[in-house]
Amino acid sequence: MLWNLARGGRVAALTLLSLLCACSPTLDWREVRPEGSGAVAMFPCKPSADARMVTLDGARVRMVLAACRAGDATWALAFADVADPARVTASLTSLRSASVANLGAPALSLGPMNVPGMTPNPQAERVRVQGKLPDGAVVTLESGFFVRGTWVFQATVMGVQPNSEAVASFFESLKLPS
Repeated sequence: MLWNLARGGRVAALTLLSLLCACSPTLDWREVRPEGSGAVAMFPCKPSADARMVTLDGARVRMVLAACRAGDATWALAFADVADPARVTASLTSLRSASVANLGAPALSLGPMNVPGMTPNPQAERVRVQGKLPDGAVVTLESGFFVRGTWVFQATVMGVQPNSEAVASFFESLKLPS
């Protein structure tokens, strides 16, 4: 009788283990160092990078976006060198305004954005926006805006209902090593 119970427990454990191994994780965390950014972040998927010219505070700059999709959310880190220290704060404000305007809803401030290694800036902030995409889909966007020298950064998670623990992990992982 004892042997049958022990055997049944082993079978159940092996069955559970095989089911767990057969499933791929929704969030597959990895350390990412987007080329040229000087930043380190934990992404729950493998981001691809793309660059394009954007206008920040009236000036054209090359912005790089490292992004991927996992767990029904898009995870991203965008960065650009505005070159002129006098334009950093206004460019960060412009970046935040453009991001919020895309969803047509007001931003709720979640407080100052603090990233190890960042340059202090009064406009470094984390915000949440609940708005709509052009197709009418309701989404939540959480973004953090910060700087280092003349570089401006935007870290973002956007989805229908992003996992709050995963969002916190993403933002807490951001750093700008020396």
